[in-house]
Amino acid sequence: MEGTETAERARLRRDLVDLLNTYSSEAQHIGHAFANQHRLHATDMHALLAVMHAERRGEPLTPGRLGEAIGLTSGATTALIDRLERGGHLRRSRESADRRVVHLRYADAGMALALAFFTPLAPRTDEVMAQFGVDELHTIEKFLQGMIGALTAYRDELRQP
Repeated sequence: MEGTETAERARLRRDLVDLLNTYSSEAQHIGHAFANQHRLHATDMHALLAVMHAERRGEPLTPGRLGEAIGLTSGATTALIDRLERGGHLRRSRESADRRVVHLRYADAGMALALAFFTPLAPRTDEVMAQFGVDELHTIEKFLQGMIGALTAYRDELRQP
């Protein structure tokens, strides 16, 4: 029995990694389509996603934290933010008592573009998620958080000089 379970675990590991790679690739294709439609670079997409996720967590990014998150130098981050701000995708906000602290927020125009592009995807993903119970979704969430943690830790190792 143990050999069968080991073989099944190995198969599942292989198949799940393949599925995650395929999902990642397809998500990148969609992201590239959005970027191409709005004349954005791949790095711009990574930055916009980082800003969006930080806002959802209630922890808006500073330019320095954005640079760290996407692996850019200070100068490259400033150029990126300037470009996204000129394009109406991001805005700089001074929200703390220390007026030197700048937070990055999705601009209304940029959010409208993103919503118009990605909203048609929502019913498709909702349909898939409806096939799973809450307990199953919690398990999937735990799995994905663990996998993202593993990838992030490896990415950080690769960025070390």
